[in-house]
This record gives sequence, C-alpha cells and structure tokens, in this order.
Amino acid sequence: MPTPRSSNKNLLVGVALIALVIGLGTAGYVGAGWKLSDAFYMVVITIFSVGYGEVHPIDTPWLHFLTVSLIVLGCTGMIFMTGALVQFLTAAELQRFLGIKRMKNEIEQLKAHVIVCGFGRIGNMLARELKEGKTSFLIVERAEGRIAEARGLGYLAIQGEATDEGVLRDAGVTRARVLATVLPDDAANVFITLSARSLNKALHIIARGEVPTTEGKLLQAGADEVVLPTHIGAERIAELILFPKTAALIRNDERMRGLERSLHSLGLNLEVLPAAEGSKFANQSIEQVERQAGGAFLIVAINRTDGSTVTRPPPSTQIEAGDGVVLIGRSGRSAAVESFRASSG
Repeated sequence: MPTPRSSNKNLLVGVALIALVIGLGTAGYVGAGWKLSDAFYMVVITIFSVGYGEVHPIDTPWLHFLTVSLIVLGCTGMIFMTGALVQFLTAAELQRFLGIKRMKNEIEQLKAHVIVCGFGRIGNMLARELKEGKTSFLIVERAEGRIAEARGLGYLAIQGEATDEGVLRDAGVTRARVLATVLPDDAANVFITLSARSLNKALHIIARGEVPTTEGKLLQAGADEVVLPTHIGAERIAELILFPKTAALIRNDERMRGLERSLHSLGLNLEVLPAAEGSKFANQSIEQVERQAGGAFLIVAINRTDGSTVTRPPPSTQIEAGDGVVLIGRSGRSAAVESFRASSG
C-alpha cells in the first residue's frame, strides 16, 4: 500500500523530471536559433502530445535528435508524473478511509466511557483532565476545525450534532458511563440531555448551564449534575467523572462545605487533581511531593484508580499515575500546583 511519504516523493520526482525536460528542450531549440517563446511552445505541445504541428521546420540532424529525445523523455516523464499524481490522491484518500475506519472500530469497542459534547474552551480543558485521569472518553463536536484539533491531540472524536440521536448512538451512548454536555447553548444542552436520557436511563449526565435559571430545566430534562461555569470550571466536571465518591464527600457534605468556605476565606482551596503519567505527582511519595512543592499545598487524601480512598495518608504513601490527589492549596491554582500537574517530559 502506498504511503503519503512515498507518494509525495514520487510526485516531486515527476514534477522535477518534467521541469528538467522542459528546461533542456527549450534551451536546445533556443541554441538552434529559435526565439524563446517559440522554443517553449514547441516543447510544451511536444511533451503533451498535442500535435499542432511544428513551429519551425525540423530540418537538421540536431533538431531531429532533440525532437525525438523530447518526445521520448517528455512522454515518459508525463506518464510517470500522472501515475505519481494518481498514487498521491489514492494514498491520501486511502489513509483517510483507513483512519476513519480505525476510529470507528475503536469507538465500537468503548464501554463505560465518557462522552463529551462540545470541544470549546471547557470541552478542551475537560478532555485534558480526563486524559490525565486515564479515563476513556469521546468528543462529539460539529465544527470541522475543532474536530481536527481534537484528533490532532490524539482524542477519539465524532463530527456531528450532539442533539441528533443518531450521532449519540454512534458515540456509544447506550454503553457509556457518563455524558458531559458542555456547549455554550443552554437550549442545545437541554435537548441533548433529553435525548441522552431517553437512550440510556442509567447514564450519568452532567450538563453545563450558562444562565442560573436553566439549572432547573436541565435537572427536569434528566441531568444528574448541573455545572454553571460562572461558579465551577472544567476541573469540577472532571472531579465528578473521575472521582465521584471523593467529589461527593468534599462538595455535598454540609460540614465539608463549611470547611471549604472557611478555607476559602483564608485564601485556600480544597481540590481533587488527577496525577497524570509523567507528572511530578506520579510515582512519588506524599513526603517527596510536598517537599518539592515547598509548602505550596498539603495532600490530605488519595483517591485510588480502583475507587478506594486513602484518608489521612502517611507521608510515605506512594502516589500512582491516575490517582486523584486531594490537596489544600492556595487559591487561584498557583504556579506551583500547575507545575506539578504538568508532564515532566
């Protein structure tokens, strides 16, 4: 099967060969005393086998040799370049077809995955958080440019309207564990929620709302959680998906909410962050991480990938890639916290 690289190379060779033949042929006729325009015209109609007739009489041995050579080399070059062009177009289309087929196969194999409807600012951030948390997910987006961006980042993505039940079925909504609709359109989010709930009664639906009054509509439509970006960001949605038990413990318990408000008044936040593969969190002990952080935050619990939670972990507790790290840190996501989230590679 031709590859895009070999097809590109063959096409460039073909173009270079034709350019060389045209240049040498034109120079040959000019050397025989022809004008440049006449020489170039003769070369072109000869190479392309048009057969309009000779511009000037071919009446010397040199012109006979030049014309015969031009016919042989020019026609050969054109055949080669035409074949290379067909190969280039076929290889590109074949690669596109195989890529789409491979993606469909991967989507069909997804189970208990997360569907993210919308790949705008929040959708992009959410996808990053889910990837760091080693959770299988799929993007549904209608804009071609954003689909290309998502696939460029290595995400599974389907182009289409998430309000279309057929698109949701293609995304495996009946097999999915969670659907997060984060479009900046409340009406669309309500409709997606209704459609998803009708297709999968057990699906956990998290919906974004732009206007506070939309919260009730989304809940009536079947949403389990409603996120208002003015109050909660993409990190909050990721908490609900990646670490539902820990998130519920932190956010839903009245005593914990009171503690969180008290911490906030002191300029501190209680957060749950995924330990990404290759980050400074992964494969280190709590003691090592806190020492490197220089007091920027304290780790108070670890949410393991198997769903268990280690509360009051000793300093020697090892953090594994994919774990949820519950920490108390300075408000505003300090540079120190962000540096520990980022991959060290």
